[in-house]
Amino acid sequence: MPSSTKTGVLLINLGSPAAPTPKAIRAYLAQFLSDPMVMDMPWLIRQLILRMFILPKRPQKIAPRYQSIWTDEGAPLIRHTSHLAQRLDAELGESFLIDWAMRYGEPSLEKSLKRFNEANLKELIIIPLFPQYASATTGSVIKEVHRICSGWSSLPSFTFVSAFFNHPGFLDAFTNRAKPLLERGFDHLLFSFHGLPSSQIIKSDSSGKCLQKEGCCAEPDAPARGCYRAQCLATAKALAQRLELKEDCWSFAFQSRLGRALWLEPYLAEQVEALAKKGVKRLLVISPSFVADCLETTDELGVEMAERFLRLGGEAFALVPSLNDGADWVTALADLVKGV
Repeated sequence: MPSSTKTGVLLINLGSPAAPTPKAIRAYLAQFLSDPMVMDMPWLIRQLILRMFILPKRPQKIAPRYQSIWTDEGAPLIRHTSHLAQRLDAELGESFLIDWAMRYGEPSLEKSLKRFNEANLKELIIIPLFPQYASATTGSVIKEVHRICSGWSSLPSFTFVSAFFNHPGFLDAFTNRAKPLLERGFDHLLFSFHGLPSSQIIKSDSSGKCLQKEGCCAEPDAPARGCYRAQCLATAKALAQRLELKEDCWSFAFQSRLGRALWLEPYLAEQVEALAKKGVKRLLVISPSFVADCLETTDELGVEMAERFLRLGGEAFALVPSLNDGADWVTALADLVKGV
C-alpha cells in the first residue's frame, strides 16, 4: 500500500469513567492507579493499597461529584477533547488526519493508534495534552504507545510533543481567560497545578539536583531538565508577566494530593488558608496544568476550594475557565503541530 500524503495528529488526554456511577468509577480507577508510572511502588504494595483502601470506598464517595458535572455528552473532559479535535481538524485542513484518545478508558489509545496505522500515514504527531512533562502523564503515554506498537510488522514515524508549558499560544490563551476576571478587582491570583509525589520528580531527574535545595526549581536550566515542578513554576511566571502582576499578587500551589506520602509543595489547601490569613479577600484561581475543565478544576477548585476560602473569611472566589475548545487554543495547537 502506498504511503498517504497526510500527517496524522493524535490528541491524548488522561481519561474519565464511562459513567458517573460507583461501578464505572471503580473500573476507571483500577486501570488508572494500576499503572506503575502513576503509583510507582512494588506491584504487591500498589495492589494492596488499591484493593484495601481506594477501590472499596473512593468510587462511592466521589460518584456524586461526577454526577454534578456530567453532561449529555459524558464527562466534561471527554466532551472538550472531542470538540477540540473536531475544531483542530477544521483548522488544519485536508493535509492532516486528526483523532483523539484517552490514556485510560475510552476511546482507547490502542484503537486510535490502529486506525492511524491502517491509514498508512507518512507521519504521526502525538500530543499528550499535558503542558508540563511528568513521567506519570506524558511519560506513561509514551511508554504505552511503544508497548502497543511493539508487535506491529510496520511502524509509522512518530513524533511526540513532550511538553508545551512555554509555548506562546498556550500562554496567550490562558492569559485571555484570566485577564477579564482580574479586571473585576480580584486582589490575588493563585496558580494551582496538579500535584505529584515528590519521589517521582526526584526519580525522573538525571542531574541529581531536583528538590535538593531551596529555590532549585527557579534555576534557569531546571525546566529544560524535564523537572515538572520547574516547568509549572515557569508557566506561572510567564503568565504572571503577561498579566502584569506584582510579585505579591500571585502565588502557586499543587492540588489533588492522594495518600500520606510527601507530594509537591505548597499544598493547595494550606496555601488557600495562608492567603486568607494574610488578608486576601478576593481570590482568583487558575489551573494551567489542565487544558480542559474536568473534575479537578470544576469541582475540586470551583466548589471545594471556593467553599474553603469563603469559610476562612474570603469575600469572593472565582475560577478561570480552562482552554477547552476555545478558538485561541485551537489556533495555538495548530501552530504547535505545524512547528513540529
